[in-house]
Amino acid sequence: MCWRRLTALLLLTGNAAAADGYIIGFGLEGDSADGLAASVIGDIALAENTWLSAAIARTTVNPPIIESLDTWYGDVGLDHWFDPMGVRLGVAYWGDNDILDSVDLRGSLYWRWDRVTLAGDYEFRDFSLEFPTSGNFGGRSVDFNATGIGLTTRFQLTDKTSLGINGMNYDYSVGLGVDQNRGILELLSSSRLSLISSLVDYRARVSLDHDAGEQRWQLELATWKSEVDGGTTRSATIRLMAPMGESSDIEFGLGLDDSDLYGNVTFLSVFLYFYGD
Repeated sequence: MCWRRLTALLLLTGNAAAADGYIIGFGLEGDSADGLAASVIGDIALAENTWLSAAIARTTVNPPIIESLDTWYGDVGLDHWFDPMGVRLGVAYWGDNDILDSVDLRGSLYWRWDRVTLAGDYEFRDFSLEFPTSGNFGGRSVDFNATGIGLTTRFQLTDKTSLGINGMNYDYSVGLGVDQNRGILELLSSSRLSLISSLVDYRARVSLDHDAGEQRWQLELATWKSEVDGGTTRSATIRLMAPMGESSDIEFGLGLDDSDLYGNVTFLSVFLYFYGD
């Protein structure tokens, strides 16, 4: 599962849980570029207005220059609601320490009214990149960072329909797009699950959710621009969540990426959620 999707889930589960409850989720995502991701998320209420969340995921992709590439993602977050304001703090690790990885710190300050939620988001990403040996190039290491500032909002349009909008813009400490070895970076990307897909200049997302009986449908449109080559990826995803029992749900997702960097890739995800007191 894409790490951006996991982060979004972590931001949502704390406020969705009951005051004395918990949520556990298990997910699989695969794409037509032979990428595969497995993830687990958990959320537990520590107090009436305080939630602790965590996630772990593993991704395998097959970029052009190596046989396979395995990536780990781990995340821990804390959410506290003061009424009408709340704060979220989180720390995450993402990547492969032999090629590219990052340690991420994030924070959000959010406000909630009857039908509107608004959040200001901040993220600091500390990267370590190992350029692989290629031909006469002996490889080298580069450390850099990125600072992201964004906005997230959700409108409850009706009792059954809501609209979500969020975006994040990043400022990098180095110019990856003009690096003489940019071609090596681009070869590491084959789908949204690839390492280099994490190096974005900006990302934006719009989602429309609608409850139809016990089912929830979601249409998501997203776009992000690569910091490496300036290429843009446009994505459309439809998701369906339905109950499996009194305390569990299943979610199916089907989507398409149209990327200047890795072409057209379709992806399918399945996620199971279990709830308890």
